[in-house]
Amino acid sequence: MAERRRQEIITFKVDEALSRAMEGIPNRSEFIRTAILSALQGTCPLCRGTGILTPDQRLHWEEFARSHTVEKCHDCGSFHLVCGAREG
Repeated sequence: MAERRRQEIITFKVDEALSRAMEGIPNRSEFIRTAILSALQGTCPLCRGTGILTPDQRLHWEEFARSHTVEKCHDCGSFHLVCGAREG
């Protein structure tokens, strides 16, 4: 028999404009789950999407940044981390 995962119900309020925009989506729950999972994949692993580092996270980042840089890709224009340890 397949193992059933425990599910939790989470509710949230939306404004009228978002509610109207979602009209006609056949399975809104699945749409919302997919959108949230997609957004979480793009979340900063340090700040977890808050945009703010705690003082301790900032110290870890400063240590990391001593041997890493943020550079712009010449091909796609996206910013990315480059490990300086690979160069030397």
